Amino acid sequence: MTFGLLVLHLGGFVMPALAMALFMPWAGRWVLGTNARPMRRRMLVHAVSGLLVLVAGLWLHDQDGKMSTYIALVLVAATLEWVMQRGWTSK
Repeated sequence: MTFGLLVLHLGGFVMPALAMALFMPWAGRWVLGTNARPMRRRMLVHAVSGLLVLVAGLWLHDQDGKMSTYIALVLVAATLEWVMQRGWTSK
């Protein structure tokens, strides 16, 4: 495997976590309203947790791209956004 292919594979592996990290704070703001927590901090939390979910899915299934891993990624991101937005106190 060449270096370029390795970069493409790693980029494809982390792209779902980074996409969720980019869009979840905006979706949380749209659904739950504004929050005092900074947007960049929430994006960083989503990126790190998403990467951990993808690595755990790779470790558990011995391959990446399983739907159960992506479902776990969405559930973890939504739950984290709800917690960071303090969704239980929303109107």
